[in-house]
Amino acid sequence: MKDAPLTRTDALAAWQDFLPRAADYATMRNHVVIGHPHVSRLSAAIRYRLITEDAVIKDSLLTHRFSKVEKWLQEVCWRRYWKGWLELRPDVWTSWRRRVAELRRNLPPEVLSKADAVAAGQSGVACMDAFAHELIHTGYLHNHARMWWASFWIHAEKLPWELGADFFFRHLLDADPASNTLSWRWVAGLQTAGKTYLVRLSNLEKYVSADQFKQTAGSERIADGVVTPFLQTDYADRSKQSLPAYPVSYTQKNQRCGLWLHADDSSPEIGPLQTLRPVAVAAFSNLSVYQNQYRLSDQRIACLRKVLTDGITRSESHYACPATLIESSDTVLSLSDWAQEQQLQEVVAMAPTVGPIHDLLPKIRHHLNHLGIQLTLIRRESDTHAFALAGAGFFPFWEKMSRHLQATANDQAHFPFFETSHAL
Repeated sequence: MKDAPLTRTDALAAWQDFLPRAADYATMRNHVVIGHPHVSRLSAAIRYRLITEDAVIKDSLLTHRFSKVEKWLQEVCWRRYWKGWLELRPDVWTSWRRRVAELRRNLPPEVLSKADAVAAGQSGVACMDAFAHELIHTGYLHNHARMWWASFWIHAEKLPWELGADFFFRHLLDADPASNTLSWRWVAGLQTAGKTYLVRLSNLEKYVSADQFKQTAGSERIADGVVTPFLQTDYADRSKQSLPAYPVSYTQKNQRCGLWLHADDSSPEIGPLQTLRPVAVAAFSNLSVYQNQYRLSDQRIACLRKVLTDGITRSESHYACPATLIESSDTVLSLSDWAQEQQLQEVVAMAPTVGPIHDLLPKIRHHLNHLGIQLTLIRRESDTHAFALAGAGFFPFWEKMSRHLQATANDQAHFPFFETSHAL
């Protein structure tokens, strides 16, 4: 199986390779085959914005009729929907992180041991164990397999969904705070109240290729009708909040500014900050937080570093100023020290979405304010538009978004706030 593209150059090449096949996605996407040739494998690249959803959407519509790639575009937009939904209800993220810590502290040892065994691929159900091993060894799992495995964890093994989501978050190279958290909640029957997703053996037999589904030991435990819903308590506050009012453009001021690059959007040179004139660029890699707070796998840590290194390299070239990846034990203090050393009056960044980077913002803002340095966060206009539509379920969101995309496709001379990948 090809490695996930983790540089912009590799992401563009992978996208150019998949683009002609995007029209086949609707009929082939559910098939789980060794090497995963029927899906793009661009999820990590899009998650870290090595290539943007805007570019993928625009290229798709310039190459194919909307009707031919609607399912593909729908899947691209799912991530934006989840992000927008979580932006409106940030306590769902906070609650999940709190529950992971509480469960690790308070669950009986035998339950924690069972959870660790299932996560290690030692459940005794061969097909599920194979998926666990694939995730651990490659940092990737096909979306259909993610759903089956999450359902197996929750409804067959009767384990807390929060710990299963934590296992995915620690290992998936494309782990996204919104998509991962909310997808697990959906499988558990919490996202759409009472609507659970149950794994069925017949579904695996239909979609998993014979060369990947060789071992069938324990399959009777997921036979059709055997797995029943295991409903769990929802501890999150789902109350809707207002979206943060971030500007969608930046006007250069007559003062020293620096660019903070982070993994939520590692291509600031593509979009509203492309004409920024910083005196320095910095990104921060926090090994102690990666290992201790989030317990990320070595592969996941290496992925984050590769993404940030690529972003720093591109930024140094694009902005023609010093750009540095700083290894840090405290991102807040290191960012403040960097800003002070560079004699900055303003730190500019793409606005992070709800998740680990966003959690740092109050402390970062406090420390910079103490130093008399302004923090300015910019959001892509297309994110602002999409997030505002994500207040309810996905299909009302998609009804509005699809109309917007079709109107965009009919106005290809303009494509409001959409850039191409330059892959065509």
